[in-house]
Amino acid sequence: MPSTEQTKKEDGLTLWYRQPAAEWNEALPIGNGRLGAMVFGQVEKERIQLNEDSVWYGGPRDRNNPDALPNLPRIRELILAGRLREAQELASLALPGLPECQRHYLPLGDLQLFFPGTGQEAAGYRRVLDLNRGTATVCYELDGVRYFREMFASYPDQVMVIRIRADKPGSISLQARFNRNRWKYLERTDKWGQDGLVMRGNCGGAGGGEFVAVMKSVQEGGSVRTIGEHLVIEQADQVTLVIAGATTLRFDDPEKAGKEIALAASGRAYPELLERHLVDYSSLFSRVELSLGGADSSTSSLPTDERLELVKQGKDDPGLVALYFQFGRYLLMSSSRPGSLPANLQGIWNESFLPPWDSKFTININTQMNYWLAENCNLAECHLPLFDMIEKMREPGRVSAQVMYGCRGFTAHHNTDVWADTAPQDTYLPASFWPMGAAWLCLHLWEHYRFGQDEVFLRDAYPTMKEAALFLMDYLIEGSNGHLITCPSVSPENTYLLPNGESGVMCAGASMDFQIIHALISACIESAEILDSDELLRKEWQEILTRLPAPAIGKHGQIQEWMEDYEELEPGHRHISHLFGLYPGEQFTVEETPEFAAAARVTLERRLANGGGHTGWSRAWIINFWARLQDAKKSRENVMALLSHSTLPNLFDNHPPFQIDGNFGGTAGIAEMLLQSHSGVLHLLPALPEEWANGHIRGLRARGGYTVHMVWKDGKLLEASITASKSGICRIRVGETVIELQVEAGKRYTL
Repeated sequence: MPSTEQTKKEDGLTLWYRQPAAEWNEALPIGNGRLGAMVFGQVEKERIQLNEDSVWYGGPRDRNNPDALPNLPRIRELILAGRLREAQELASLALPGLPECQRHYLPLGDLQLFFPGTGQEAAGYRRVLDLNRGTATVCYELDGVRYFREMFASYPDQVMVIRIRADKPGSISLQARFNRNRWKYLERTDKWGQDGLVMRGNCGGAGGGEFVAVMKSVQEGGSVRTIGEHLVIEQADQVTLVIAGATTLRFDDPEKAGKEIALAASGRAYPELLERHLVDYSSLFSRVELSLGGADSSTSSLPTDERLELVKQGKDDPGLVALYFQFGRYLLMSSSRPGSLPANLQGIWNESFLPPWDSKFTININTQMNYWLAENCNLAECHLPLFDMIEKMREPGRVSAQVMYGCRGFTAHHNTDVWADTAPQDTYLPASFWPMGAAWLCLHLWEHYRFGQDEVFLRDAYPTMKEAALFLMDYLIEGSNGHLITCPSVSPENTYLLPNGESGVMCAGASMDFQIIHALISACIESAEILDSDELLRKEWQEILTRLPAPAIGKHGQIQEWMEDYEELEPGHRHISHLFGLYPGEQFTVEETPEFAAAARVTLERRLANGGGHTGWSRAWIINFWARLQDAKKSRENVMALLSHSTLPNLFDNHPPFQIDGNFGGTAGIAEMLLQSHSGVLHLLPALPEEWANGHIRGLRARGGYTVHMVWKDGKLLEASITASKSGICRIRVGETVIELQVEAGKRYTL
């Protein structure tokens, strides 16, 4: 049994409930990047919903519309002439992908466990997700016997493990089966000896791959056999179920691979499987520790859903905020590890054959938001799957750039899928025909370098950034006043109003475009300087920066969303794309551009006054905006709004429906309130609210290669320590004071 001190520590980092999940949004997620599950915790009929990140419908296609380039000059001409209706009608014919839609993500299936019933209600029920250990547990008592289940997804062994035991020998009897219900493309489930099952099928669609799920049982005592589609275990002392999944996306023979993975894992004793998981998991999760003080024992001892309900009623709960922060880190670790696919709109957790927005990668904000926490929250390795996807997008993105626009480099629009499809998704005029997706994604490569200071990585990443910039160079056209502008484009996913009452979405020059272009070309210039390359190209890039339209402040005192000072059809729109330059960009800062910081504040106030922040991810973005404006009160208000209005009982983000970007963006925002480093200065506690007056944070990372620990009391910094990965001058800001510290790589400095 753990000590009292251990129990208290775990309680601070556990999601726990007094009852099983009644629906999917109450189930608890586990994952190892590639294999995920939602654990319901039912007593007699347990459902564990399974996902494998590469189970996607269909195969790769070239969807680029060959009529795009021949019609591009006319579309531009109509937009520049103000003939929006004609421009948008032609664009809707010439620019969509053929067919319109990319591929969608699919579930792997369900694992069902049937336990013999007694007719009695379970006593002492407790369902827990322990973030310290990365394990989900269920325990309860029936007929005087205490039952325990422990589940985790192991990254070292690439399997999901379920341990079932009781405090009385011979008490474990169950039936287990895979199930896909009425989901399509299931061939069948077969026996794998007397102690295993194999479910196989195909993913459907033209070029669709094959998938397999395998299960192997290892039991102590009792008996095991297979009957039909069921694994039947009777009167065992303890049982370990090992589950693996595989597809033809990774393996020529997924069944052979799945069986080999499961056999290798089942050959290890359960304590060894658990220890291997804990060592790997803790090496990432334990890097960061957060306490926001204000502990209220009457609240902190309650189940998570009850705490959340109290927050919705107006109760303050800093401990729940800290738990939510760490839950976001847990989710990224569980849905994005080296070798896996990137986290999609639902991480890896999806139960629907036709999920919302196809559960793919939406790259006009959502995929990027998934990775905002990777660097500053000390999970840089979890960023790598996104970089793999960007590299995969280069070849199809070159085709889209050439076929659609006659440009060099590579491009992508507002969505991509497992096949790295870069042609437009849908014919949704406010979003589809926006070719900035690849450029924004490439900024993540630059951020990874800035935090890690690894020149070897930068040397590999720079050609990709450069190629995205080459597309931008060719895509820009000269406007009437000599500026270089984008056309056609949109401001995702908003609509503007013309003075005559006509509405439009396609435009010449959305503010967000110029902010992204400014950020990427600036990053390319700096990268080329570090690598001492492309001197002539650097001069071209510098010239482009001088010809981009400057940010403008509109008649309401707001940052203009378009080159013209249009009114918006939806003043409370969920996207606030024209504040990219505030976050995640760095063009607007309180210290360097106070006039634009003030205009960004007006923009936010107008959005919120008109109902903005009504989706989870939008609210999360707003937290980061307020943090960059160093407004502690507004930052916290929006953290609490995210919890009270956009958080499900299992702490998943509620778009609605569930969409994981709000979790990741919320965690990033909390970190941004405590530490910022985007202006070449480590700004300590830039937006600390009075409700978090006492606390500490250990292990946040900052640009420049620094790791930071801080302790504060009564709203004042007591102590800070900084460890540098690179020697040089470290500039640190506390309040209004900026100091310069000469640091050496590997040394820790305490202030």
